[in-house]
Amino acid sequence: SKFMCHCSLDIEMDTGTGKTYVYTKTMFELNKVYGWSKFIVVVPSIAIREGVKKSIEQTEQHFFEHYKKKARVFIYNSKNLNDIDRFSTDNGINIMIINIQAFNTRGAAGRLIYEELDAFNSRRPIDVINANRPILIMDEPQKMGGKATQETLKNFRPLFILNYSATHKEVHNPIYVLDALEAYNQKLVKKILVDAIEVKNLPGTGSYMFLEEIRVSRNNPPMARLNLEVKTTSGIKRETRSIKANDNLYAITKLEQYKDFVVSDINAISNSVIFTNSFEIKLGEAVCDATEANMRRIQIRETIRSHFEMEKKLFKKGIKVLSLFFIDEVAKYRKYDEAGNEINSEYGDIFEEEYINVMNENRDLFAPEYMAYLNNIDVSKTHKGYFSIDKKTGHKIDSVVSRGAESSDDISAYELILKNKERLLSFEEPVRFIFSHSALSEGWDNPNVFQICTLKHSNSTIRKRQEVGRGMRLCVDKDGNRMDFQSLGSDFHNINTLTVIANESYAGFVSELQKQIKEVLYDRPTEVTESFFWKKEVAYKLPDGNYEKHELTLHEAVAIYDYCTNNNYIDKAGHITEKYHEDTSSGKLEKLPEHLEPYSEYIHKHLQGVFDKKAFEDMISNAKQPKVEYKGLNENFKKDDFKKLWGLINHKYVYTVSYNSDELVEKAIEKLCNDEFRVTKLQYTRTFGGQKELMKQDEIASGTGFEEGKTKTEIVETAAETNTKYDLIGQIAKNTVLTRKSVAKILKGITQQKFNLYAINPEDFIKKASKIINNVKANLIVDNISYTETSDTYSEEIFEVKLENNFSKAIPTNKHISDYIFKGSQLDSKIEEDFVKALENADEVEVYAKLPRSYQIPTPVGNYSPDWAICFKKDALNIKHIYLIAETKGSVEESDLRPVEKAKISCAKKLYNQISNSEICYHEVDSFDKMMEIIYGRNEN
Repeated sequence: SKFMCHCSLDIEMDTGTGKTYVYTKTMFELNKVYGWSKFIVVVPSIAIREGVKKSIEQTEQHFFEHYKKKARVFIYNSKNLNDIDRFSTDNGINIMIINIQAFNTRGAAGRLIYEELDAFNSRRPIDVINANRPILIMDEPQKMGGKATQETLKNFRPLFILNYSATHKEVHNPIYVLDALEAYNQKLVKKILVDAIEVKNLPGTGSYMFLEEIRVSRNNPPMARLNLEVKTTSGIKRETRSIKANDNLYAITKLEQYKDFVVSDINAISNSVIFTNSFEIKLGEAVCDATEANMRRIQIRETIRSHFEMEKKLFKKGIKVLSLFFIDEVAKYRKYDEAGNEINSEYGDIFEEEYINVMNENRDLFAPEYMAYLNNIDVSKTHKGYFSIDKKTGHKIDSVVSRGAESSDDISAYELILKNKERLLSFEEPVRFIFSHSALSEGWDNPNVFQICTLKHSNSTIRKRQEVGRGMRLCVDKDGNRMDFQSLGSDFHNINTLTVIANESYAGFVSELQKQIKEVLYDRPTEVTESFFWKKEVAYKLPDGNYEKHELTLHEAVAIYDYCTNNNYIDKAGHITEKYHEDTSSGKLEKLPEHLEPYSEYIHKHLQGVFDKKAFEDMISNAKQPKVEYKGLNENFKKDDFKKLWGLINHKYVYTVSYNSDELVEKAIEKLCNDEFRVTKLQYTRTFGGQKELMKQDEIASGTGFEEGKTKTEIVETAAETNTKYDLIGQIAKNTVLTRKSVAKILKGITQQKFNLYAINPEDFIKKASKIINNVKANLIVDNISYTETSDTYSEEIFEVKLENNFSKAIPTNKHISDYIFKGSQLDSKIEEDFVKALENADEVEVYAKLPRSYQIPTPVGNYSPDWAICFKKDALNIKHIYLIAETKGSVEESDLRPVEKAKISCAKKLYNQISNSEICYHEVDSFDKMMEIIYGRNEN
């Protein structure tokens, strides 16, 4: 080993998945379990150092709530030697953060750690530190792999080393991997959208045009937004104009170069505009001279457009949007005049010009509140550059690693971006666009970067992945609340998206990025076989939050494989199917065999660990898709019948639950004494074999000279003799969150004869009895729940459809409350798509709404969102007008529903029964025909 310790452990976590949080929690856990309290976080740069300190400070209260302790965290500074003394003497958790320049440079500051200092009682700081045998946390160790650095790390005499990185260059002992694909599948990072710009020359014309967008409207033909050169009173300018079929570009621009360009067709299927002169331009394609200046202007404009598109959507949600530009020279963004004043350079001028143009072109599309916000921001103050500062001149300079800390004051460059993240994420701070050099290629992890534009050439083999990584973290709102899957549900990847504005073809950019991601994917299996799950570790979550671990047997592995094939979750080659993705995203996975259902979470995690081409490709999508014009809620929403239905169901509720503990005991005893309740009998297998009559020499040496004999499986019919003592009452009380007194009453109610049978396998009895009692408890809660209406109501804004839904996912409607309904973000499955088609074709249906996930009914087992609100025609049914709140499930048989899902539906029934009358009812259905059976049955009754 290069270190004094012989234990160096690798943890691989993809960029943006929160490794700082993970290793901070690891320190608290190591203190809790082993009492270790001295930790040193080693980082490769000042940027990362500042970011780490800020992150630990921000989570201080969070960890205090969990561990009832606060860590003392400080940055090593040779001028503050008291910090080092306190690091050694303090009994609490102490975290020192140190960058390699502080102990691995030839400068005076770097040497101080090894010198005997008068101010430190003639002691060497390094000796005081290493006497504690601290645990080293290496953040981005691949940046600290130099020989000199590795040698100097020995001086810390670490107890052991934990290496955290997304890309380990040197592998030690890997203990955990969270790669890019796993992070995406677990919804821990943003989805990547690529806004690719391709240049196309049009010989002999000199015409310029850039096809920005195609939009499709419910009742109008498609239209396109085309950026053109236009003759104005102040000269020729580039402006974006909306065009439709038969428009003449010459009439729009007054320029001869467009004389032969008349729009023949705008095609949302082929993503193109076709002119009568046979010229065709594709979405995201630019017709111009492929000069550096032209490309950069288009990239900057596209970044601003994408920023506005995202910002107008998230403004109401209180989520600030940031965009990040990477440039190769500070001089292209900022320069200094003769008096030494900082002024705009090329990119700064282009940005301000295009910002004003794009904002003015979209004024009519922005809501008044959002437009007021924009009007209060000065264009010169909404963009800022973050670069290293030359100590001698005070000028911004290019960040070059070789310069080190001696020639540039990096700290002043990162004041707002690293130390004051909260201010940057507030709407009071005008900065929204950030220009940066390589100084921010690592260490800057602001979660609200939604656009990244690279205004330089990316030649490095890891550059694309590094730069994209700056925007992969999940966003937060103005209050710091993380917008994760629990907060957003099906809207998760509509909000958590990162758009990369690329100056190359979509196919080329994606191919290279996928190649770089795939190279660092951990060694994933590529197919599921019958033995794939064998010996995999799974766990069952107990009600108290702890886990019971289990290693899957070969028999169980085969059962899971059969489950996958029977439900078409894998194909004949063992590859993950589209159906598995659909059922996973909609939360409607088929149930595992009963004895394996408790481990379903872990079993599906293992299944999702298989390399899946479809999921891998789904990580990155084309941002250039025809958009569907959203005009708000249509006239269907304003119909009297729907307004009446919405008035009935738009209230918010709170619930109360009360049940008799004696009733719980009685029902639990009944279930446990039922003949259908059995514990698994213990069994063992004996194998009989013998030595072969003639054994070869190699068989003797290898131990293979025995014949495989017959086997005999024997069942244990009586309680096995064992020294293990089981606290039945305590374990079941823990699993069910009941008092020991209640559990004791339940166990006393079991007959001695039954109890003797259960004693054969105590562990299985504890597990199954706990499950039975929990089910009884859940049913009692549902039976005894009551709802109270609050003064709060849902506004119609919850029905707002997102503009990012593209044309290929849009289903036009006539009876829905908006003109389109979207596959994916609104419709979870093929069942729901078929349901929509049937609703549209049914004479009985007047108007319907797909209820959004944000419409929720509180229940003791989690919030519940029904799927549909439907108004039927009074005349068609020949009854008083009726409304239906429906839940579309793949199966409506109670035995096929998960207990939690069943409980939620039961609670919903209780609520709707409470507010129902002869006009409204709630039911779960699996098809339109099933729904009509219910409606006509209600009519007959």
